[in-house]
Amino acid sequence: MRFSRLLFQCFFCLALLVIFSQCADNSVPEIEFPKTDLAAVPFIPKPATVIATENAFGLDQHTAIYSSAGDAGLNEVAGMLSDYIKEQTGLEVPLNGANTAEIHRAVYLNLSETMAEEAYELYISRDTVLVNAGSAAGAFRAVQTFRQIIPETSNDTLAPYPIWPLPSGKITDAPRYAFRGSMLDVARHFFSVEDVKKYLDVMAYYKMNVLHLGLTNDQGWRIEIKSWPKLTEVGGSTEVGGGPGGFYTQEEYREIVAYAAARHITIVPEVDMPGHTNAASVSYPFLNGNGKTPQLYTGTAVGFSTFDTRKDTVYAFIEDVVREISAMSPGPYFHIGGDESHSTRKADYVYFIERVAPIVKKYGKQVIGWDEVATAKLDSSAIAQFWADEENASLAVNQGMQVLFSPAKKAYLDMQYDSLSVFGLHWAAYIPVDTAYKWDPESYVPGIGQENILGIEAPLWSETISNIAELEYLAFPRLIGYAEIGWTRPELREWEDYKNRLAAQLPYLTRKKIQFYPSARVPWGKPKAELPWHTGD
Repeated sequence: MRFSRLLFQCFFCLALLVIFSQCADNSVPEIEFPKTDLAAVPFIPKPATVIATENAFGLDQHTAIYSSAGDAGLNEVAGMLSDYIKEQTGLEVPLNGANTAEIHRAVYLNLSETMAEEAYELYISRDTVLVNAGSAAGAFRAVQTFRQIIPETSNDTLAPYPIWPLPSGKITDAPRYAFRGSMLDVARHFFSVEDVKKYLDVMAYYKMNVLHLGLTNDQGWRIEIKSWPKLTEVGGSTEVGGGPGGFYTQEEYREIVAYAAARHITIVPEVDMPGHTNAASVSYPFLNGNGKTPQLYTGTAVGFSTFDTRKDTVYAFIEDVVREISAMSPGPYFHIGGDESHSTRKADYVYFIERVAPIVKKYGKQVIGWDEVATAKLDSSAIAQFWADEENASLAVNQGMQVLFSPAKKAYLDMQYDSLSVFGLHWAAYIPVDTAYKWDPESYVPGIGQENILGIEAPLWSETISNIAELEYLAFPRLIGYAEIGWTRPELREWEDYKNRLAAQLPYLTRKKIQFYPSARVPWGKPKAELPWHTGD
């Protein structure tokens, strides 16, 4: 198989050379590009190595994209690259040989069996861009790097048609962590399918690969469960502040999952339990274990709700929920919550976690839970999401579990930038943009090193936000820094360098209409009045 693929690649490259030699004509002038520097491109995340060769590839109407015909995933990535180029430049870049007579430059996507899954190499010369990647996911990450190389405007003096010169050279790259994610709380305030898609688009651009959806909480149940319809009919009917709430039908949830998968992002569903369960208990009161009659809740207090952990019908309910959501979630993970269950007695909490974990495994998923779950006995396939208690994180490591890093003092996107921030809270800390960037998971908790860390996730809880603009205010630009922490080795990261690269993201953020927080600690290069929210920390 490997020999056949190598043989195909040789023939393919030979065919490209033949095409280019046959198609050369006097109507396409020889272009003399000005010297450009690939190493000066403000990439985020910063690649492992960048070697510049001081020439350029001319992206123009004579460019085509080629991919290995036998790999459907790679062909999809090629199609998305074509779409991205059109979105950014207006160019219609054909795929795999269309309009051959007009093609004089090519972007070629290729899979290499010797590379890690998300690793890639990007070679740029005068006439060819070659992507070698370990998988379609790796090729997609390379495509995001390619997008960042494209100039914002064309150079119309080089030829009688628009041309975008891409500086030449070689980039080799691979992620630091396998899990690079964000969490979006759609339970306290509901966000539409289109809102989630926009968030996924920006995550993909910065090479993040996991979106954790907080689908249930005290204030709302946001995912249709066909075997328990009142969960959305009743539990989905409100939100913090008494708004209309909402929920995803199973078709809409599948739409989100598919949209994410096309961008090589995994959706992790979370059903928080045994605490944060008021919306479920209002819908089906037999679930309730706190001895009070449940009512719809629109406040922001935590810790008052719990399932009845000693009732077998509760576990029958949980199995139905896990079964239906797992069937729609092709990713490997299922998040069971487990945090802030203050109304659950310690023995009952441990009993509950140890009984729910096998249900999740029964449906082929790995358990993720907030760090409190490490107080129960779980096997090494379970993952503890460290958010508050370092002792719990250490307990997880002692059980052979991996730890997902989301320390609230550094990584919570719902924390205010400073005391003047319009949205957010500050119970954990104020987190300005530089504080969000200047930390490292491997030195954060003594005794927890790289071998114990699955990755990084930046959670965004929604108590204080209710629309996409407010979401973007809290998430950006901090999420961009978390993307780099998850991807780039620590020795390559430095705030003074990063803040300038972050400022250079302004054209992209503007083009995507991201209502980001314009931190005064970042040299945006525009007057404050021209930036969103007109504030600064």
